Amino acid sequence: MAEPTPRRNESRLRPAPLLFEPAAATADPEHFFDLESMDDPRALLSRATELAQAFRAAADRAVEFQAVAAAQLADPRRFDRLTAADIARRAEWTEDYAQRMVEFGRDLLKGLDTEGRPYVDPV
Repeated sequence: MAEPTPRRNESRLRPAPLLFEPAAATADPEHFFDLESMDDPRALLSRATELAQAFRAAADRAVEFQAVAAAQLADPRRFDRLTAADIARRAEWTEDYAQRMVEFGRDLLKGLDTEGRPYVDPV
């Protein structure tokens, strides 16, 4: 499995709202956020693009939370701190990737972007 490089999305867009689908709708494999019922291809392209951007933004944000959690778990001030190998096992990462995520998380906690500059959230 290819591992993504931890990074902060510099040009965050405000994503389309992700609405939870009722269980009955998600049981149908053809149902996906009601896109299958859209007849107008322009509207379909617009809504599908909004969803794709929202999922990308959600994935980027989730990676940031993973990095922060990894940094907190590896904090040497914690009596129950974990090693990069322990974190890698828990998250199903390689040890090298876990170490990079710990460092990324430390930068996030310090308020730095991936270039070491102070991070300003554009949203």
